[in-house]
Amino acid sequence: MSVTIALEPPRQDGVIRLLDLSDAYAGALYPTESNHLVDLSSLEKPSVSFLVTRNGDAIVGCCALVEVGDGTAEIKRMFVDPEARGLKIASGLMNALEAIAGEKRLTAIRLETGIYQPEAIALYRKYGYQDIEPFGAYLPDPLSLFMEKRL
Repeated sequence: MSVTIALEPPRQDGVIRLLDLSDAYAGALYPTESNHLVDLSSLEKPSVSFLVTRNGDAIVGCCALVEVGDGTAEIKRMFVDPEARGLKIASGLMNALEAIAGEKRLTAIRLETGIYQPEAIALYRKYGYQDIEPFGAYLPDPLSLFMEKRL
């Protein structure tokens, strides 16, 4: 199979399946008030670059780069199908996100992730993301980790 990453619309069955899996995963780890998931319609806004990873025809990963409007963006809805883990899909998505951020001349990328997701935290640290205080509309949450990479 060949793995590809491209900008695609989020409203398609394979993406919706991944978002449902992501919701269930987050719901199993954290209480509702600590889940900061954006819905499908939010992912369709013009300020969002939505990336889809395919392995052959199967959608196996996704993520969104959401421009805030101040020269920064936030990573949202990064998720890889558990059946496709180990194929370096998350790394491919990170590289693609950062390339888009570079093209858009963004100054920083931020994110919020949960403390019970060591693989995600390790991925972001590998890419140079550092801990920061809550940003935007986020409030302090002992179950959340906020990170940023200056570009």
